[in-house]
Amino acid sequence: MTEATWIILLHQLLFQGLFVIKNLSLKLKLGQPIRGKNPEANAAVLFFVVFILTSLYLAMGQPGAMSLQLLPQGIATGLCLLLLCCNLLFGVAALRDLGESWRVGVIEEQQTTLVESGVYRFSRNPYFVSYLLLFAAYTLLLQNLGLLALSFIGGKLVHSMILKEEAYLSSVHGAAYAQYKTRVPRYLLL
Repeated sequence: MTEATWIILLHQLLFQGLFVIKNLSLKLKLGQPIRGKNPEANAAVLFFVVFILTSLYLAMGQPGAMSLQLLPQGIATGLCLLLLCCNLLFGVAALRDLGESWRVGVIEEQQTTLVESGVYRFSRNPYFVSYLLLFAAYTLLLQNLGLLALSFIGGKLVHSMILKEEAYLSSVHGAAYAQYKTRVPRYLLL
């Protein structure tokens, strides 16, 4: 296996492992669904699987015609590892700080607490930021135009999920959420 394959496999083991553990433990604790059935969430989950499988295929030495070597591989790998560290930090902080308000997609029948502490003081969507970092990291590591195109599609899907979530949070939390939106950016700086 290539170095890139190992990086992606180990990262996915950590990143998705934490996600699965959080989902299972919270579902058992609350005794109710924590995954919404909305189209945005379903499309995003399917896309994430396609993106990760495509990345693994490319990492296994199948770069194809869309390979684009803009950076020396050592620099690309170093930048990728830096982004993946940030991805894991944001992901872990988001899972921890959201506590029992964690959901995968919007579940309109459930009302959760508006969380404004921890990493949510810096980003309204840190777990989504972690996915954007994942797209950037894998694209840098593999330097492939097809993966770059998929990263933009993934960014649009993430953004559509955020818009759905913002509409829900506005309807449930009203003025408190509107005030939170004025203080904290959607992503990090934006």
